[in-house]
Amino acid sequence: MDERVQQPPAKRHCWRPGYNSACRQGQRAGGVLCGGTGSAPGGSGNGKTHNPESLLDIAARRVAEKWPFQRVEERFERIPEPVQRRIVYWSFPRSEKEICMYSSFNAGGEESGTSGDNNDETQLPFLRGVTLLESGWVDNVLQVGFHLSGTVTDPATSPELVCNVSVSFDRCKITAVTCTCGNKDIFYCAHVVALSLYRVRKPEQVKLHLPISETLFQMSRDQLQKFVQYLISVHHTEVLPTAQKLADEILSQNSEINQVHGAPDPTAGASVDDENCWHLDEEQVQEQVKLFLSQGGYHGSGKQLNLLFSKVREMLKMRDSNGARMLTLITEQFMADPRLALWRQQGTTMTDKYRQLWDELGALWMCIVLNPHCKQEQKSSWLRQLRRWNSVDVCPWEDGNHGNELPNLTHSLPQGAHGNQEMRPHRTVFTRAIEACDLHWQDRHLQHIIASDLYANYCYHDNQEGSLFDSRGWPLWHEHVPTACARVDALRSHGYPREALRLAIAVVNTLRRQQQRQLEHFRRHKKELLHKGHTSITNMEGWVGHPLDPIGTLFSTLTESGRVGDEGANICLDLSDCSSVVSRADLQRMPVQRLLGDGESYMALAVETALIGLGQQRVMPDGLYAQEKVCRNEEQLLAKLQEVELDDSLVKIFRKQAVFLLEAGPYSGLGEIVHRESVPMHTFARYLFTSLLPHDAELAYKIALRAMRLPVLESTASSGDLSRPHHIVSVVPNRYPRWFTLSHIESQQCELASTMLTAAKGDSRKLETVLESIQKNIHSSSHIFKLAQDAFKIATLMDSLPDITLLKVSLELGLQVMRITLSTLNWRRREMVRWLVTCATEVGVYALDSIMQNWFTLFTPTEATSIVATTVMSNSTIVRLHLDCHQQENLASSARTLALQCAMKDPQNCALSALTLCEKDHIAFETAYQIVLDAAATGMSYTQLFTIARYMEHRGYPMRAYKLATLAMAHLNLSYNQDTHPAINDVLWACALSHSLGKNELAAVIPLVVKSVKCATVLSDILRRCTLTTPGMVSALHSRRNSGKLMSLDKAPLRQLLDATIGAYINTTHSRLTHISPRHYSEFIEFLGKARETFMMAHDGHIQFTQFIDNLKQIYKGKKKLMMLVRERFG
Repeated sequence: MDERVQQPPAKRHCWRPGYNSACRQGQRAGGVLCGGTGSAPGGSGNGKTHNPESLLDIAARRVAEKWPFQRVEERFERIPEPVQRRIVYWSFPRSEKEICMYSSFNAGGEESGTSGDNNDETQLPFLRGVTLLESGWVDNVLQVGFHLSGTVTDPATSPELVCNVSVSFDRCKITAVTCTCGNKDIFYCAHVVALSLYRVRKPEQVKLHLPISETLFQMSRDQLQKFVQYLISVHHTEVLPTAQKLADEILSQNSEINQVHGAPDPTAGASVDDENCWHLDEEQVQEQVKLFLSQGGYHGSGKQLNLLFSKVREMLKMRDSNGARMLTLITEQFMADPRLALWRQQGTTMTDKYRQLWDELGALWMCIVLNPHCKQEQKSSWLRQLRRWNSVDVCPWEDGNHGNELPNLTHSLPQGAHGNQEMRPHRTVFTRAIEACDLHWQDRHLQHIIASDLYANYCYHDNQEGSLFDSRGWPLWHEHVPTACARVDALRSHGYPREALRLAIAVVNTLRRQQQRQLEHFRRHKKELLHKGHTSITNMEGWVGHPLDPIGTLFSTLTESGRVGDEGANICLDLSDCSSVVSRADLQRMPVQRLLGDGESYMALAVETALIGLGQQRVMPDGLYAQEKVCRNEEQLLAKLQEVELDDSLVKIFRKQAVFLLEAGPYSGLGEIVHRESVPMHTFARYLFTSLLPHDAELAYKIALRAMRLPVLESTASSGDLSRPHHIVSVVPNRYPRWFTLSHIESQQCELASTMLTAAKGDSRKLETVLESIQKNIHSSSHIFKLAQDAFKIATLMDSLPDITLLKVSLELGLQVMRITLSTLNWRRREMVRWLVTCATEVGVYALDSIMQNWFTLFTPTEATSIVATTVMSNSTIVRLHLDCHQQENLASSARTLALQCAMKDPQNCALSALTLCEKDHIAFETAYQIVLDAAATGMSYTQLFTIARYMEHRGYPMRAYKLATLAMAHLNLSYNQDTHPAINDVLWACALSHSLGKNELAAVIPLVVKSVKCATVLSDILRRCTLTTPGMVSALHSRRNSGKLMSLDKAPLRQLLDATIGAYINTTHSRLTHISPRHYSEFIEFLGKARETFMMAHDGHIQFTQFIDNLKQIYKGKKKLMMLVRERFG
């Protein structure tokens, strides 16, 4: 709060039109202590005396609370001074609660200050003020009329700061404050708190004077002149200019000041026209909200804004008119946020936290316009304000994305008030508050419900749809449920907890009666509905995730009922201004009735309400934010339920509601038939399952299995299959909804299934049922895989023997994953395959044999050979399964069969693995080798063939390796500039292999090399390798074929290779010279040097190279610098 040094201007003028000095004789101008003669009993605060309160104090206190002092003066021609003193005395606030509210974020002082930078509770203004007061830092306290002043020393500053503090008050409310500390904040500073609490706690130590105007009336003309001159003398530097100006105006006959009776008095109290409200610095409220919004959610700004909203609710609960004032200021700043226009222009959505702040804003306005004591003119003012904000283009929409065509809020009102039916194209956050302005509290039945715990009618027959009482004679309230709950919230928010509780119980009883009626209706039409196999949504606007949070409101009202007696219980809601008020005589004639039935509790009612709301079948709303809100609200309600410890009575309610939900048909999200786009019940059902499992396992499984369905992902429903009712789904085949939260929903479905699997361990029948449900209802391979892993972990816990039934469930789920992902891309596929083999290994050898025999339905050929069969044949698997020789051979036979089948289907990727797997079986190995040969001419690349050829050499089959290498060479093509090609090493290896086998093999491979390789450096490398050793010398095995002589370069086959190499150098040289740049000249000269070495290997190589160089000089004589380098190096 910005506490300015200047005093606020006087609110009204004071004068005494019938003044007679004789009336004042004997009256003292001096002051007396607040607790002086005629003070209230116990004023000393010692608590030792308990004298009866005087009639003067009783009357003065009532007048001080309700009447502005001007009205008192106007009502009575002369007010005795003792009466004035008692009115002034009682006009100061007597409770510290409001002072605390205006100096901290919450009444308990538990939250940080508005800056959010210091979380130390002792730094809160209220607590600091208490410390200053208790430490004796408050001094010079003086009360003049309705004005309190004093000095407060702040020892926390250096040097110590002495603050001059003044407080104006009226009708037990502080109406203005000033402090010289210069603090700027929404709330009162610690110095104002200290001075105010001094007056509250130590009234007997405060010197009290009547308003200054009263003292001036008692002075003579000389006394007044002396008073003014002394005042000017003491403060001449501050007031002299003002004093001279006022003197000039008073001496002027026609001045404005002489046209007004009396003179202003800042200590004289309020005028009749003054609004009676606590001081609130509007400018600082706006600045702080603007600052928090500008921070965009950083630095805890979202928390601070929520604290401001909590402060508004706190003010409403105290019935403080500043609640609506403060919310108006906050809303203006929210509407002025520049990001709204930016987001609308860019088509982006606001952040989730910011969106929730807007929701709270709309909910608070709903509470304010539903104030049961709100005057019509005030409501009309708010309505104009709300419509103005609602008409702004950037006003956020209720669903966070686009509008919807929901029915008007006021539908189903008993009084039939529908208001203005003109609707904006989109519902904004203010639409519900605007519609709520049409609501009123004048319904006689509603007033009866709110007014008394005794309201009942035992003679009433509950035989109509709109009955006012149920079969027990308890009152019902038929209204649009969110609207009825908004009334409950409004009563709670405005400090009427008992009335809110009465209405909440009536609403809950109505919900229970409605649930029973719906069940009876479904049972009558069950055959017809089941035959159709689909249904329509019975409630387009669900209660969970609703903007008004009706179920959360009822739950909170009922669970907080134990604290009703603390405050507000003795304050009755007086609707006497209504035309149909309930008379006391009416209430006395009603039979006595408690709010609760036998054995019931508020907590039981709250739990049952939450179960009814969570189980309601409701359509999934449009828009990402609205759908996320449904999930979030459901989780919030379940979190509250999980805090409740279940006793026998609550378990009975759970059983009752579970049966209702299972049998209520289209009215329940767990009914036999649900709409395709209804909100799934997975999260709710998991809570019900875990809660009911220890008490009624069969019912728990019925609930969970029914909830497993996800109709929106079903393509077609089998309407004729009624043998398993919980599998019946309804579909709208031509429309796929935009379910933005589908991923979250599927994960919750997975969690429900996992919970059931865990609970069903050891029960083969239940495990089989759960498995069937998973296979039918879960469509995500990732989630099925997670369930398979979960089941595997549960089945193989270290502290117990493996559960073979659960292991089989895990394997079945794994097999389903394999089938689903076989033809689709999944980045976890290799992990899934490896895991499946591990799982099958745990199940037993028959499972491994089964997956290998049926590999084509589960795996790709590559996966089957490289992962499945290889893992099965590993030593670790054999050891793990403790296989005997016969079992090992059977498993190996299946693996070889798999390998050959895969090699036939995909020889390119499986041939090598097939050969490896078939090594120990000659026939199988030969078959695999023949498959490779057959595929070599068609589908296999040189890389694959070279790899298999190297494998063959490694296994001791050099001729087969040679054969495959020659087939690979036929597929290869190396151009002149591919001197770093990855196949070069394979070519060198193939030539080395041929050379080691003998002259004939080398002679056969060289033509292939010459045909496939055009790169000069590669050819020259091969040529040198072939001239270094004698053919056949490398392999001792074939040494008998060795001629013992080096091969001649003048004869075949090396002559052919030499000529090809020289030709490659010539062609490469011309190619490089075509586009050569100066920076590559030196590299080119080195290349020619290598070429000369190859040329020199021929008997006439010197001559050929010289001719080659001469040709270059002639052809490329234009490249003078390059040719000069050539001449320098080669002549």
